[in-house]
Amino acid sequence: MTVRDLPALNAVLNAASALLLLAGYVNIRRRAIPAHRACMLAAVTTSVLFLASYLLYHARVGSVPYRGSGWIRGVYFTILITHTILAAAIVPLVAITLVRALRARFDRHAAIARWTLPIWMYVSVTGVVIYLMLYGPGRHG
Repeated sequence: MTVRDLPALNAVLNAASALLLLAGYVNIRRRAIPAHRACMLAAVTTSVLFLASYLLYHARVGSVPYRGSGWIRGVYFTILITHTILAAAIVPLVAITLVRALRARFDRHAAIARWTLPIWMYVSVTGVVIYLMLYGPGRHG
């Protein structure tokens, strides 16, 4: 694996995180606590691996310009800006949510998880969308 492979790995990790978040949500709605815990810990793990890979890639490559034009350029930057802002916000939200769960403060965990889950899901899904817009078929980011 080379540095050039990291964007695809990042997209896979983001997609995996989104699927694990969805599975964790379904499991908690079903009151399947052990399965919920396993999914959410796996989602945290995939997100941490993503962050490490993302930072490594951008430390080596720098910024990658978007080459699209027309109306799709505006769509891309709207997604990118919201993704970036929420990605910065999600790190402390996930940490607080995780710590509250690990400390068995489930009332406080559930209160913040109602905010954390949709934001984390948005960041994970839009991470894949950004990858496809930058590196997808016909793109050379």
